[in-house]
Amino acid sequence: MLQQPATRRRAMTGVGNTTVLKGIGTALPAHELAQSDVLDQARALLAPKYPFFEKLVPAFENAGVDKRYSVMPLDWFAADHGWADRGAAYMTGAKAMFIAAATDALQAAGISADQVDTIVTVSSTGIATPTLEAQAHAEMGFRRDVRRVPVFGLGCAGGVSGLSIARRLAAADTGSTVLMVAVEACSLSFRSDRLQKADVIATVLFGDGAAAAVIGAGSGAAGEVTLHEGHEHLFPDTLPIMGWDVDETGLGVIFDRSIPGFVTDEFRPAIASMLQEAQLDLSQIDRFVCHPGGTKVVEAIEATMDLPAGALDAERATLRDYGNMSAPTALFVLKRVLAAGQTGKLALCALGPGFTAAMMPLTVAP
Repeated sequence: MLQQPATRRRAMTGVGNTTVLKGIGTALPAHELAQSDVLDQARALLAPKYPFFEKLVPAFENAGVDKRYSVMPLDWFAADHGWADRGAAYMTGAKAMFIAAATDALQAAGISADQVDTIVTVSSTGIATPTLEAQAHAEMGFRRDVRRVPVFGLGCAGGVSGLSIARRLAAADTGSTVLMVAVEACSLSFRSDRLQKADVIATVLFGDGAAAAVIGAGSGAAGEVTLHEGHEHLFPDTLPIMGWDVDETGLGVIFDRSIPGFVTDEFRPAIASMLQEAQLDLSQIDRFVCHPGGTKVVEAIEATMDLPAGALDAERATLRDYGNMSAPTALFVLKRVLAAGQTGKLALCALGPGFTAAMMPLTVAP
């Protein structure tokens, strides 16, 4: 006989008109890779095939990345891998990171997994069907009637856009609790079979990680982080700038060399436009919290937003310690900024495939 589904339970305590960040968590896979070791491995694998490789070595040395983390050990990348191998590594590694980040966020929020009403799962570096929240369902202890919203293809903008989706769902169902998890295994896209500079740049920057956020109704407590409506800006005729090529071997990264210049020219007007939609302007933002795609992108954001050089210190520190983890990275930065005691009006920002800018205003009560 089929069992009746568990009764949906909402965390009704402190129900109000605001939607807030109740907890944020992060997770990393087990294998720490020093940038110097990544360079040695890349040179051994790529230099014999790519005549231009030595010209790109300064990119490893000047990327602002000291280390990153991978779901697989460094020697795994020396062998050839196809879709099956990459998919198996993603399924195991991404599920483990999902569980660790979600657990961290739930503990920070002071709630249990069976209090979650909706799960938004964001990932663009692998395919899992059933999706990751279903894979982790039993181990996490989610209810049988939990609502699942898997989101694919947002890339580096996924942390901000995913948080925006989760916020809308929580706001639309007053008193409900939404868990958003962004998890990426970027390292699995390493390719030694394509003669493209983008693959080397991906090797310079990419790391793996996961971040999770618990969203629900506000209570008016001191230090509460209020999440406001998120916004997106899709730039026309920019599809080739960033994304994946998909072939028999796996995913192949698309990074156009124009990205830093594009950020310099287009980022500020896009953010200003989205802030205007939110009835804000640039002068009202106390801290821009940005996805650090790379050192040149961070520098371009500082320049175009008229920020002092080095102002995006949390972004640089995150890039240095973890590399570019795609979607989770902006939430790693946000966690660091909040831990430092930042208050006031924040703008959480990222750029991703589309080419799209994503922005969410936040208010941090003193």
